[in-house]
Amino acid sequence: MRTRTVTSCTLTFLLLSGAAGCAPEGADATGQGGRSSGQGGAADQPAGLDGAQSPAEAWRLEDVRFDASDGISVLVLHDMEGLSGQDDWRTFDHEMPQYARGQELLAADVNAVVEGLFAGGATEVHVVDGHGSGNPEPDVRGDLLDARARQVFRDEPFDTYFDLPETSSYDAVAVVGMHSKTGSGGFAAHTFTLGIELRINGQPITETELVALSWGRAGVPVIFGSGDDRLAADLQTMPWIEFVTVKRATSASTAEPLQVEDARAALTEGARRAVENLASARVIKVSTPIRATLRAVPPANLTMLEGVPGLDYERGADDRGAVSFTTDDLRAAYDGLTALVGVATGGYTSVLREVLRTHPAGDSLIFAYGVAVMERWLDVESDRWQPDAEPTAAVPARHHGYR
Repeated sequence: MRTRTVTSCTLTFLLLSGAAGCAPEGADATGQGGRSSGQGGAADQPAGLDGAQSPAEAWRLEDVRFDASDGISVLVLHDMEGLSGQDDWRTFDHEMPQYARGQELLAADVNAVVEGLFAGGATEVHVVDGHGSGNPEPDVRGDLLDARARQVFRDEPFDTYFDLPETSSYDAVAVVGMHSKTGSGGFAAHTFTLGIELRINGQPITETELVALSWGRAGVPVIFGSGDDRLAADLQTMPWIEFVTVKRATSASTAEPLQVEDARAALTEGARRAVENLASARVIKVSTPIRATLRAVPPANLTMLEGVPGLDYERGADDRGAVSFTTDDLRAAYDGLTALVGVATGGYTSVLREVLRTHPAGDSLIFAYGVAVMERWLDVESDRWQPDAEPTAAVPARHHGYR
């Protein structure tokens, strides 16, 4: 979860600050997702207010083209909601005491996958943080990570999904510990952040599909994934993926994990097969023009955009508004959607107000907040206010992805 940077749940932080930032039917006994036709989902949504139609398919598939003569390099992008042995949302939130246990589970799953990737023929494996727990350090502890894998750091902040510059350095991407999409019934199910559904050309997508679309621009396939049974069902759109189901979701906050030893053995075996079968993987290329849609469900809210000229706004019976726009560029679509996330997640403050109303000092805190807003406005208008200066780091910071 993220405001451009929030994708993994930092629930407590988000609710308090108002910042914007889990075996499917047909799965076999090994926990692998079932197979489908492999076509991108048809765009079954109506035209927007400007009359723009989505392409007939959300994306198209292309064969993988790579040269293994100089080795096989794989990027492992991890989230933290789809881990083996996990059935408690607090294990993926940095502010919770259970987070330390989540870090152990994460490192063990990533290491199991790294082991399999090397066993399958990978010669180089990098790991990047795609979660965003709020931890200023990577969610994968370096002291627990397989020494053969190298973590990705940058001198400047970067978007894990779209800003990795050395795309030509990788032959494939593996995603670990992922979750299903908003409304799927999976464990911690969401897309990008709480209460957000992303659609590309009319098709609601998972973060795994978003990663595949992004790397598809460089002709790099996603070859492996892990998470719960609902994500396995979501990813019928990508039948070449070696997917390992590590738990069965029973609600957004509960799950029935498989035996940890069995799940991690399956992670290793699946990652091995993924590399061995890399040549048969497919690359996802988005169809253009791109119809990008963000739909908000509680606690997010887009109803404040209804009636704004120039916006394609729709509202269904079960949501808090949906906004669509059309572009020919995937990065522009992503940037536009993440900007809308910043608007939609402003709705989180309604939950904060609900909590404050039940607190003994709630009324006084709400009153104090109103006074502070008024005084901030008056200070700005009177030229008395200056924003806080950004802290100066004593040493150059290293950025690891989403925080």
